[in-house]
Formats: sequence, C-alpha cells, structure tokens
Amino acid sequence: MKPLLRHPCTVLAMLITVACNSSTESPAGQQIAFWSDRDGLRQIYLMNADGSGLTPLTRDTAIHVDPAWSPDGRKIAFATNRDGNFEVYVMNADGSGVLRLTHDTAADFEPSWRPDGTKIAFATHRDGNFEIYVMNPDGSNPTRLTNDTAADLDPAWSPDGNRIAFDAARDGNSEIYVMNADGSNPTRLTNDTATDYQPAWSPDRSKIAFVRQITVGNAELFVMNADGSGVVPLTNTPSSSEVDPAWSPDGTKIAFSSNRNGLSYDICVMHPDGSGITPITNSPVTDAAPKWRP
Repeated sequence: MKPLLRHPCTVLAMLITVACNSSTESPAGQQIAFWSDRDGLRQIYLMNADGSGLTPLTRDTAIHVDPAWSPDGRKIAFATNRDGNFEVYVMNADGSGVLRLTHDTAADFEPSWRPDGTKIAFATHRDGNFEIYVMNPDGSNPTRLTNDTAADLDPAWSPDGNRIAFDAARDGNSEIYVMNADGSNPTRLTNDTATDYQPAWSPDRSKIAFVRQITVGNAELFVMNADGSGVVPLTNTPSSSEVDPAWSPDGTKIAFSSNRNGLSYDICVMHPDGSGITPITNSPVTDAAPKWRP
C-alpha cells in the first residue's frame, strides 16, 4: 500500500491502521482504476479517464489498495486485509473472480505486473524488512529480489520488462534505484536530501516520474531520464502534495493524486511537462493511486 505522504519506514504502521453509476465500456487506456474512501470503505473503483462511469469493483469492510492492471487489461491485482493480513489478490476487471495470490503472516502489497504478464513484483515484510519479490501470476514461486537492511518498496517494471525501478533508503535517505529483473546490479538514480519514492516509467522507457517529499505536508512530482539525469519538477504547490504518478499507455498524460484543492486527495491528470492539470474526481474523501487500463 502506498500511503500518500510517507517515509518508507512508516509503511508498516500505516498498513495495520487504517452508490455509484454503472461504468460504460471505454477503449483501452481510457479507464482508470484507483482506491477511494467513498462510503466509508477503502475500496477499488473504476472510472473513465474523464471521471465519468464511476464503478466500485470491491465491496466489503476490509481495506483494498494498490490496484495494478494486467498487461492485457483483463485483470487487476491489488492488496487487501480481507483475511486479517495484507495479501496480494487478483480479480477480473469487473470485480468478479477474486483470487488470493500470497499467503504469509507478514504484509504483502504494491503488486506490479511485468509487461509480458509472466510475473508480478510486489513488496513484502515477510523477511522482517521491506523487500521486493516476484511471483508467477497465479501466486506460485515467490522469489526474493532484494536483500538489504533498508526498506525496498514501490516496484515498477520498465516497459521492456528487463528492469525494475524501486525506492529505498539504502544510503540513509529514500532514493530511486533501478535493478535488473533478477535483482542484480541495483543502481541509484537520484541523490537528494529530500525523500524520493514511487517511480513510474514512461511507456517509451526514456523517462521515470517520481515523488519528491520536500517537507512534511509537501510532496511534488518530478521526472528524469531513465539514467537519472535531467531531473525536472512537474508540479510546484508548496502548501499541498502531489503523489502516485501513473503514465497513460500512449504517454500523453500523467495521472496522479493531489490535495491541492483541500484536505482530501483527488485524481488529476496533466501533460508530461506538468501543464494542463485537470482534476477528474471531486470527492470529500480520498481518491488515490490511479492506474490506467493498458
């Protein structure tokens, strides 16, 4: 689960605390899954990219977060504590066919599909520390990729499936790293006194968007080249926070969560240069973690 403003070491604490219109059919890439506190329940929702057609996909008293589309757009992986502990589940795109993938006494969350659909990366606390694992799409063969005393979180596959970006406080502060798909050759990309997290690859592999927490209560979106060069800010709202960047499949938009219009978070979209920011939800509660349908 990605909290809206956090240092990686606070994730575990946040993990253990914590009527809509029917959706019309929408072309691929023009639907967004996200989680929301609407109706007092933290559930996974689906909407069209303009905010219309809002549809709940989960509906029970548990917490549901971290939606992640399968590459064919037919399934959504997510994290939930519906069985008393956060585990990774998968469901069909209409909310049916819910299947549990992980089975561990520690928290498993933040699923991310490999672009060819053959693996799901996820973050877990099963080794007493936050690490990144991969597993088959049916939950079999969970394999540890990282092994570090720092928290390794937010796995994000490169579009070619050869690398995984993630964030970690390996050098005393949370920075963006990238590693090979087998966990080898971890390389630090950012080097800043602020906290950097939530990397998101552009569809053409050339860029990585991420969050930089400037101060308590203020996080901004940045973008950099895939090698860590050319870091550029996309947002500048010192009194609020912008988090959860997600590129549209065609690379023309970035969706994100923002509380710039008040205390609660809404889903917004913007152009990749940070211009044209447009809210697409307007709720008195939190809407967060948008993910475009492939």
